[in-house]
Amino acid sequence: MSTLTIHNPATGEPITTLPADDAASVAAKYQAARAAQTQWALLPLSQRKRCIETFRAGVVRDLEHLARVMTQETGKPIRMSRNELNGLLPRIDFFLAEVDAAIAQETVHEESGLREQIQHEPLGVVANISAWNYPWFVGCNVILPALLTGNAVLYKPSEYATLTGQEIARLLHEAGVPADVMACLVGAGEVGAALLAQPVDGVFFTGSHATGQRIAEAVGKRFVKLQLELGGKDPTYVCDDADPKAAAESLADGAMYNTGQSCCSVERIYVHEKIHDAFVDHFVRTVRGFTRGDPMSEDTYIGAITRAPQLDVLDRQVADAQRKGADLLLGGRKAPGPGNWYEPTVMVDVDHDMDIMREESFGPVIGIQKVSGDDEAVRLMNDTRYGLTAGVYTPDEARARRILAQVHAGSVYWNCCDRVSPRLPWSGVGDSGVGLTLSKYGIQAFTRPKAWHLRSG
Repeated sequence: MSTLTIHNPATGEPITTLPADDAASVAAKYQAARAAQTQWALLPLSQRKRCIETFRAGVVRDLEHLARVMTQETGKPIRMSRNELNGLLPRIDFFLAEVDAAIAQETVHEESGLREQIQHEPLGVVANISAWNYPWFVGCNVILPALLTGNAVLYKPSEYATLTGQEIARLLHEAGVPADVMACLVGAGEVGAALLAQPVDGVFFTGSHATGQRIAEAVGKRFVKLQLELGGKDPTYVCDDADPKAAAESLADGAMYNTGQSCCSVERIYVHEKIHDAFVDHFVRTVRGFTRGDPMSEDTYIGAITRAPQLDVLDRQVADAQRKGADLLLGGRKAPGPGNWYEPTVMVDVDHDMDIMREESFGPVIGIQKVSGDDEAVRLMNDTRYGLTAGVYTPDEARARRILAQVHAGSVYWNCCDRVSPRLPWSGVGDSGVGLTLSKYGIQAFTRPKAWHLRSG
């Protein structure tokens, strides 16, 4: 029997070993999902909504247990695990409030006995290969609208957040979603590959660009719905009229929250030369104040790195930048002791010849580059293969809009960062992916519009 061992990244110690899926069990779960999906789709929407309402109540009831499970297997500080779960609740509320209108039948034309209508039908059986850094947010962004719109879901949580994935499935099953309609798969890459081999009607993936590229190649010839939410190298520009202290405090949190392990973490900062030094002083002072320690401690802000191989990625980026002339102001090395720990790292005198300003870091590492003005900032912000988020700090909204209109990104921020709203679409440009989640469009993504031509008489 295949197994999957779950480790605590803060200590390196094993938590548990789970029986894992294999090609045969994945195929069986697909067949069961295909058989069950039709009856699930035939249920009144109100009944599917009641299941999700009950699921929400279960999250509230079990929140502390769920937070501790997530912290134990991902290294996320416990306060941030609670924040993620509490932040999930308004997303659930949004899906419940908006699904009726998003998939309502539309009459778009009626004349001389001819009616033209649009009906939204479920895709069918969808595969969801999900991420570990925000397992509740990322997983439920797919699972909940997919279920609400009548789909069955084959859900493979990341092997680094499998226990959380099983908790999501448990609460949905307890809420009345049939086990065959929402199946959780356990395993690593080979289980994901077995899932992609099934004739599913949609593939929804969140993770790295490299894995997304392999998934696109695996399913590209089958002409099914493919949605890829990939990485970012998210830039922010601090203008000369910004408050350097306020901007530094905001961006330090945007760069280091969740130990920098967010696709929309601030990963590169450009600061106008007039306020560069003041900004850097405030930024370093703020980061020095972040407590690193036991993720279960209420005081911890910087937790463990979830995936051990990422430590070497961060080391290589720092060494590359130093070799090419960057100045290391803070951190820059693995922390001693057991587990996966990296010191919060701040570098200046960086440029785009350095990997730290071009390749995704996904850790508590940031480069700050001095710029002469808005034109240079825009040029550098767009000098990337990614396009997930970008931001500007200035008291002048017109200036911010003018700058951000020129930046290639799916989401843009004025005087804020590292923020996601259920009311707005979450999408990327370039190597940050294709498709979207959230907003009414993220609900409709799990449906196929059918055109009806109806002539009476």
